[in-house]
Amino acid sequence: MTIDVPAVRTEALPAALTGDPHPALPARPLDPARFTEPGTYRRTRLPVDLASTLIPDAYTSPEFFALEREKVFTTGWVAVGFAGDVDRPGRCVVVEVAGRSIIVTRNRLGELRGFHNVCRHRATKLLDADAREVGHRGRIRCPYHNWTYDTDGACLGTPLFEGSDVPAGQEAIFDTSGARGFDRADHGLLPVSVDTWGFLLFVNLARDPAPLAAQLGDLPQRFAGHRLEEWAPQRRSTYDVAANYKLVGENFMEYYHLPWVHPELNQVSKFSDHYRWQGPGMYTGMCTTPVSRNTDAGGWDGLKALSTLGSDDADSGRFVWLFPNTALVVLPNHAFVLLNRPVAANRTVETAVLLAHPESLEDPGAESGLEQLAAFWDLVNRQDLEIVERVQEGIENPAYEGGRMCFRFEEPLHRFQNMIADKMVGIERVPAGDEDTLVRMFPDPSCA
Repeated sequence: MTIDVPAVRTEALPAALTGDPHPALPARPLDPARFTEPGTYRRTRLPVDLASTLIPDAYTSPEFFALEREKVFTTGWVAVGFAGDVDRPGRCVVVEVAGRSIIVTRNRLGELRGFHNVCRHRATKLLDADAREVGHRGRIRCPYHNWTYDTDGACLGTPLFEGSDVPAGQEAIFDTSGARGFDRADHGLLPVSVDTWGFLLFVNLARDPAPLAAQLGDLPQRFAGHRLEEWAPQRRSTYDVAANYKLVGENFMEYYHLPWVHPELNQVSKFSDHYRWQGPGMYTGMCTTPVSRNTDAGGWDGLKALSTLGSDDADSGRFVWLFPNTALVVLPNHAFVLLNRPVAANRTVETAVLLAHPESLEDPGAESGLEQLAAFWDLVNRQDLEIVERVQEGIENPAYEGGRMCFRFEEPLHRFQNMIADKMVGIERVPAGDEDTLVRMFPDPSCA
């Protein structure tokens, strides 16, 4: 079920909050049983101009991490890759969500399919993480006992059928056709819900999930002019981050740190050009407009912009954190995505992908433009990861009990952290957004 709730605003406070808004919490660490209790998050539930961050255990505790994987990552849609990586029957990717290995492929009709990467016989992992094709003739074979499945997940043989390599003369030994109480139709692969939006590929581990559209909210409408389904990956990099995935996300959601962490980015992404850009949906959003030109230190130029964009999109950069773990940056001439896979409470494996529309690659200088963009994003990303690793080190100090939000800069963090709190206590709802499409995040210097 989804419930629209109003966006958090800085308004007059109810009388109940005019006293001390930060009653003491128990000393760290908390009893893990408290992680699903609403009172544990009462500081974060306050209006953003009074709120404090999530409890430190949310970033450091192995017990919180284990519970979060189940409460957050098995109950909703998680971006795991790119639609272009499964662009025809038999193509596949093997991804991990909440510790489960998942196969995503297309059947003979080109329809998207997802399965747990587990043989129904004795649980052998079927495909390796680097698999790009399901197997010969679109069949998924177990390497242990040769049970075989098609790309709809149906069990085809166990293991007597063509190409099974059973030694000549020994067929009778392996013939299970007479097995009592056994029907191949009951032993197909375990299905997983999969879907796409734009160039992104999503997985949902819930048994009966709500549609992806319910989680995306108004994002498909906001990005309609970009024709994201036509964009394709051009460069990929992987980073091993010694920090909780939420710290990576919260760093992405605010510009407060730019002057000190990103001197190069700060030259092409001006404070006065930043706006909150979010409506209803499981995401946080920001916008920079107008898009600034490159400096000697680099920037977002390098490819030509998509010619069919409307005037607003043609001069704006959109920065969206897709709940729970994906950064999506869309500029007029390229996109940049960070897929963050939580490995432990203090470790994240991040895949960074640079994408472009085919039209932007038609210019003879496109290759050098891609290299420039990849180098600039690598610089910015390494600066971010260095600082979030320092945050991880600090948040593990038992003396730290949480910090105050800075409402002007950190409303997106407040929105995100309340989504996490909702999931941990078992509330299913989609936050509402701002009434205005653009909400200025910083005072306009011209009005000072």
